[in-house]
Amino acid sequence: MLRWIIFIVIYFIMGLYTLQALKTVTRYPWVYYLFITVAVLVLGNFIYQFTLGEEEGRVLSRAKSYAFGLLLTVLAFQMVTILFLLSEDVFRFLSSGYQKFFGQSKVFTFPERRKFLSILGLGLAAIPFGALLYGMYKGKYNFKVLKYNLEFDDLPDAFDGYQITQISDVHSGSFDDRKKIEYAIDLINEQDSDVILFTGDMVNNLATEMEPWADLFATLSAKDGKFSILGNHDYGDYVDWETEEAKHQNLEDLKNLQRNMGFDLLLNENRFLQKGDDKIALVGVENWGRGGFKKVGDLKKAVANVDKDDFKILMSHDPSHWEDVVLHDEYHYHLTLSGHTHGMQFGIEIPGWIKWSPVKWRYKYWAGIYKELGQYINVNRGFGFLGYPGRVGIWPEISVITLKKKA
Repeated sequence: MLRWIIFIVIYFIMGLYTLQALKTVTRYPWVYYLFITVAVLVLGNFIYQFTLGEEEGRVLSRAKSYAFGLLLTVLAFQMVTILFLLSEDVFRFLSSGYQKFFGQSKVFTFPERRKFLSILGLGLAAIPFGALLYGMYKGKYNFKVLKYNLEFDDLPDAFDGYQITQISDVHSGSFDDRKKIEYAIDLINEQDSDVILFTGDMVNNLATEMEPWADLFATLSAKDGKFSILGNHDYGDYVDWETEEAKHQNLEDLKNLQRNMGFDLLLNENRFLQKGDDKIALVGVENWGRGGFKKVGDLKKAVANVDKDDFKILMSHDPSHWEDVVLHDEYHYHLTLSGHTHGMQFGIEIPGWIKWSPVKWRYKYWAGIYKELGQYINVNRGFGFLGYPGRVGIWPEISVITLKKKA
C-alpha cells in the first residue's frame, strides 16, 4: 500500500510540473483540463488493473498490458517535459541567487519561465508520446521480412540456395487483431521457403491462448516441412498452478497443439534434411537461458546420431545459450537460430546505419546476424509482443535466410 501511495504522489507531482509548461505555452483552460483528465484516467485504469483486475499469472494480461502501455506513454511525455523545465529552473535559481548577492537588487526573485523552452520541451515530449501510441496502434503489427545470405565453405552442394524462414516469439496471448495475423501468415507463405523454423514462445502462459489462432498457423507450409522448439514462456512457469499435474498437462496440451498444427516439435532432438545424398542436421534444444531462466536444453542429447562433421543448424530459443555453451562446444554449429529478446520492442534501427536498443545492455547478441569463431547466429526480433502492447522502431520480424556455398 505504501508503494502505491508513493507512486501516486510522484505521479501527481510530475503532472503538476508538466502542467506548468502547458500554462506557459497556452492560456486556454480546456488544454489544462484535457491533460488533467487524461492523466487521471490513465492512472486510475492502471491502479484498477493491477489491484482489482483479472490475474493471469506474472506475465501481464492484455488489459494490464494496455494499462501499462498508456501509463508509460503519459510518463514519457511528463519526463521529457520535466527535463527541460528542471534545467531551466536550476538556471533561474542560480540567476536569482547571483542577482541577490552580486547584483544591484538584494531581493531574491525568480525570473519568469521562458515560453520558448516550454514549447521546445513539450514539442520534444510529443515525440515519444506519439511514438508509443503509434507502437500500440500499428507498430506491433508492422511486420518486416528481413533477408540474409550466409556463405559456408562446407555447405553440402545440394543445399546451395536453400532457403529458411524463421519466426520466433509468437506470444499468441497478446494478439487482438485476426486480420493482421492473417496478413502475417500469408506473408510467411509468400516467401516460399524450403523449410519453416519456429524458435519458441508460442504463448505467454497458457496453451489455450493459442487455440483461437491454431487454424491460421496450421496453414503455414514449406517444401521440407515446419519445425519448432519451446521457449521459456511455453513451460507455464509464470503462472501459480494449483497442482504440478495441471502445469504438466498445460505443457502437454501445448506440445500436442503444435503437432496438430503441423509442427515437428524438437525436444532435445534432431532431424536430417535430405537432398539426394546430401544432408543437413537440424538440431532443436529445449530452453536454456542465462540467469533465472529455465535450463533444460541438453545439447549432447540433442545431437545423438549426428556426426561431428555434419553441417548443423541449431534451434535454441535464448541467444545466451549460444554465447555461453554453443560457441565453445566440441561440435561446430554452423548456424544457430534464436529469439527471446524481442529487441525489447523498442529502439532505433536504420539498416546499414544504426541499430540500438536498451536490450543491448542485457544481451550481447540481441537482434540480427552475428558471427563468432566461424559460427553464425540469427536473433529474430520476434513475431509478437509482450508486456508493452506495441513496438517502436524494432518491428516484428520474419527472417528469411538463404544458405550459399562459398565459391
